[in-house]
Amino acid sequence: HEVIEGEVKPTGNGAHVLVPKRWRGADVKIVRTSTPDE
Repeated sequence: HEVIEGEVKPTGNGAHVLVPKRWRGADVKIVRTSTPDE
C-alpha cells in the first residue's frame, strides 16, 4: 500500500486527484480528510 497527500483540483462539473503514473491500472480508494469549507 502507498499513501500520498494532495489537493483535489476542480475540473468541469467534478474534480480530479492526481496520482503517480505508476498507479495506472491499480485499484485505489479516495478518503476525504477535511470538509471542503476548510
